[in-house]
Amino acid sequence: MRKDDVRIVYVLLDGVGDLPHPALNDLTPLEAAYTPNLDALARNGAMGRVISVGRGIAPQSDIAVFNMLGYSFKDGSYVGRGVIESIGCNIDFRDGDLALRGNFSTVDDKMRITDRRAGRIISIEEARAVRKTLSDNIRFSDPDASVALEPTVAHRVVIRFRHAKMKLSDKITNTDPAYDKVEGMGIAKATTGDMYIQKSEAQEDTKEARTAAQMLNEFTEQVVKLLKDHPVNRAREAAGRKAMNAILARDSGNRLPAVEPIDKRHGISIGCIVEMPVEVGISKVLGMKMYEAGTLDDYELKATVAAKGLSKVNAVYVHIKGPDEFGHDGDAKGKKKNLEDIDRRFFGTLMKELEGIKNPTIVVSGDHSTPCIKKAHSDDPVPLLISGDRVGQDGSARFTEGYGKKGSLGLLMGADVLSTAIGMVR
Repeated sequence: MRKDDVRIVYVLLDGVGDLPHPALNDLTPLEAAYTPNLDALARNGAMGRVISVGRGIAPQSDIAVFNMLGYSFKDGSYVGRGVIESIGCNIDFRDGDLALRGNFSTVDDKMRITDRRAGRIISIEEARAVRKTLSDNIRFSDPDASVALEPTVAHRVVIRFRHAKMKLSDKITNTDPAYDKVEGMGIAKATTGDMYIQKSEAQEDTKEARTAAQMLNEFTEQVVKLLKDHPVNRAREAAGRKAMNAILARDSGNRLPAVEPIDKRHGISIGCIVEMPVEVGISKVLGMKMYEAGTLDDYELKATVAAKGLSKVNAVYVHIKGPDEFGHDGDAKGKKKNLEDIDRRFFGTLMKELEGIKNPTIVVSGDHSTPCIKKAHSDDPVPLLISGDRVGQDGSARFTEGYGKKGSLGLLMGADVLSTAIGMVR
């Protein structure tokens, strides 16, 4: 079969995987949701499960998405989420700088974290006002040290440190206690009880690492002092909202990535529909053509743009954020409702839009599981569906974790998913 005959829409539902939840009569959100369109796709395809990064690893979205697109970084060469997000939001970053992903968060007077995301809802105006205060007032003990901040979406922020006379090392620990860093990859930790901002420590005995850790610690301390009585936080607290009075940092990186372009790796042309800074950064790094498709929940537009994109590329990758946030919030009923919304508005529209396209294939999975009962990413496998007239049916009736476990595709590693789907329809 010719390359031109391959037409794939590859959908990753962020954090879609889950575990049975008492609020849903011990069903998962996928099992409890009414998803007639996904179920129709399941009946016309084959299912399996995916370990996106590795056994026992509860990955962050960045390394999980890279794997689900065919890049495993088993050699330890991953540059870190901070760098990818800095690329995604166009922050000035050079080799030897240090970039980290940050969260605006809420702490009490004892530096105990009461909300890792400061209530999640932060306006652009609030973030910009806080950034101006921090940018204008943070000073380091080392006169050659500097910092730049870029708020992105809601509680998210990118931090970039620079030293005028040395390249900074990325061998430092996080100040965010919810994540570890292993070979450049951010790994969610199993946390219980109270959490406090951690002090960053050098992981190697070098001046570059000690300086980097010191800069991050001085930055963290000054953020808390400068934001304690900030007008933005006084207004938020007066309105019954959580203060954004600290920044938790993780996933440091100090070099630009060098990877094989995705079209060359898979032998077909691949475009994408993404919005979040980390996904935009991944798309830029891999050389994917990006299509504009509105805001995060413009599901009908995303479906229409994805279908139309197949006239220009062989495959369109679509990242849909919704389920992950409900998982983090522990809202099983909200996740169920969000999945029903995605099924009706995105998959319902997509199936209609693809009616005029010859032999399209729809691949559906997730980058990782975010079980509502855990309120965090987990290492549980995510369901995988490959659906289309060229794909053999395996008797699956619904897109759920249970049918994924029984499906004919078996258990795949994330880095093998896209190549497997392409191989089934070429």
